[in-house]
Amino acid sequence: MNFKQLTYFLAVAQEKQITSAAKKLYVSQPPLSYQLKQLEKELGVTLFKRTAHGVELTEPGRMLQQYAQKIVDLTQTAVDRIQKTARGELGHLSLGVVSSSLGLIPPKKFQAFKSDYPEISFDIHEDNTYGILDKLENQTIDLGIVRTPFNHNGLNDRTLTTEKMTAVLPSDSMFKNRQELDLTNLKGQSLIIYRRFEPLFNRSFAHAGIKPYYVVKVDDSRTAITWAQQGMGIALAPATIASAYARTKLLPIAHASWQTHLQLVWQKDKTMTPLMSKAIQLLQGIVTD
Repeated sequence: MNFKQLTYFLAVAQEKQITSAAKKLYVSQPPLSYQLKQLEKELGVTLFKRTAHGVELTEPGRMLQQYAQKIVDLTQTAVDRIQKTARGELGHLSLGVVSSSLGLIPPKKFQAFKSDYPEISFDIHEDNTYGILDKLENQTIDLGIVRTPFNHNGLNDRTLTTEKMTAVLPSDSMFKNRQELDLTNLKGQSLIIYRRFEPLFNRSFAHAGIKPYYVVKVDDSRTAITWAQQGMGIALAPATIASAYARTKLLPIAHASWQTHLQLVWQKDKTMTPLMSKAIQLLQGIVTD
């Protein structure tokens, strides 16, 4: 008993005429009749009885019809889902994102993507950069969106954004009427920093001959912004997260090396699925969304 025989059998059962079923299947009548006889021979039963108007199912034929329809439907479903998976139109994607990707994730292209392929689902894990990298190593997630700097060993990466550091001013800041700041303006100021950026800041200040005063060091740029808004000092944070969370004035910092990037990363040894490839293509376009 094979798939062709079951398909032929169902067509005859529905049409109740071999001639009509043959036309529906785009085959001639002899091959159709032969396949039905072979099916009956294999099962050892009579599936159809002849009538004045064509054929009707016997009791064994009605039972086979139920099973055959399930088999054909399941086969068609399997083929459809396998082909969709191969095209990256079906599946589940686990994505790790840092909090500072707020406003960029999800990109507008993902909305259209989900609309076009409603059988795709996403599992989003929020963490800091190091937490996302740990999840990649442990294979908890497929892709990660993290912020530089970090160790790139064993990772493929694509740069999504490049942004400057921004000064989040307390409400009583002496700089509130300025349009931007430079390193000399930060000399002697109480600075609040996300400690991951401390090596970057220290190199720049040392090159300029400035000894910075870090009044607060934190583990999240959002916390730095909150402390600045409470009057503790000037927070130094990436532009996107400063714009999203700060309620006080923001000033760009005119220093070329004070840049940070959001990068899309995944393990070099991870098997690339069609859905991952499609997601990478979409995420690489978030700068233009």
